Amino acid sequence: MSDLRHDAAQVLSRIQRITVIVNPAAGRGTARKWIGELEVRLGLAIQNAHRIISWKIVETTCAGDGTRLAREAVAEGADIVVSAGGDGTIGEVLNGLVGTNVALGVIPMGTGNDFVRSIGIGADVDKAIYNLLEGVPMAIDVGKTQGRYFVNVAGCGFDAVVAERVNRGFRNLHGTAAYLAAVVQCLLSYKATQIRLTLDNEVVETKAMLCSIANARYYGGGMRIAPDAMLTDGLFDIVLLEEVGKVEFLWTFPKVFKGTHTTHPAVRVLRSKTVKVESDHPLPVLVDGEILGTTPAEFEMLEGGLTLIGPYIPH
Repeated sequence: MSDLRHDAAQVLSRIQRITVIVNPAAGRGTARKWIGELEVRLGLAIQNAHRIISWKIVETTCAGDGTRLAREAVAEGADIVVSAGGDGTIGEVLNGLVGTNVALGVIPMGTGNDFVRSIGIGADVDKAIYNLLEGVPMAIDVGKTQGRYFVNVAGCGFDAVVAERVNRGFRNLHGTAAYLAAVVQCLLSYKATQIRLTLDNEVVETKAMLCSIANARYYGGGMRIAPDAMLTDGLFDIVLLEEVGKVEFLWTFPKVFKGTHTTHPAVRVLRSKTVKVESDHPLPVLVDGEILGTTPAEFEMLEGGLTLIGPYIPH
């Protein structure tokens, strides 16, 4: 462990430039209120660390801006590019960083903040800022589908339909409450679909409610969909929920928040580096909280494809 701290200290000591990409719309617009305060707190943290680091904050204005701004930051010589927003913002920013030697930092300002649950960084902004300066750089795996990289969870089927409903919004409901409302609403009309999975050299055919392709553990505002997924094992955890009745689904569903749903006989967990999903009719594909096309869809793992500023390891 001491060697890890020493190596991390050497890497972090070389940091000279940080770019923070803020999505003002994150957290149902609450991130916008944080921008001025974020400038103050980041400046104080750098000053208190007795470091000479140049930094700037830039804001996204439309979909895709996170990727564009990340690429610009790389071209300008940034050592760390920070995603300040939700999981969707992380997804955009990392697409501008994969293939470079620039590290991704995270300041969680979204509604669900699922990715930070998997990496052990809390939702406290001050702690997240401190982590940028003292955390441990680590190589993590990155998934790729339909020309886009993702770091958290992709899904085909019911979970994508629910996310699509959540993205349209509910009056007076946000976060987990909105997700639960969407689950109940969508379940009334949703039917299991015949799917065919090609996992490396294995083929699985079944009638299923959903198929989650997980690099990390959480999605949907705290649901531990893939409780044993690891960001450094070079494998996807594929969580397959086969056909169950609606009452049984609702009875079992709460277990997903603790990750104990995997003991249900209708749930299968498989692992592979590549995944191809085909279905008897097109299913929406959910990628890091956003809908990205429909099935058929192919997923591949890029082992160690991104450097992340991971959690600080105390002495």
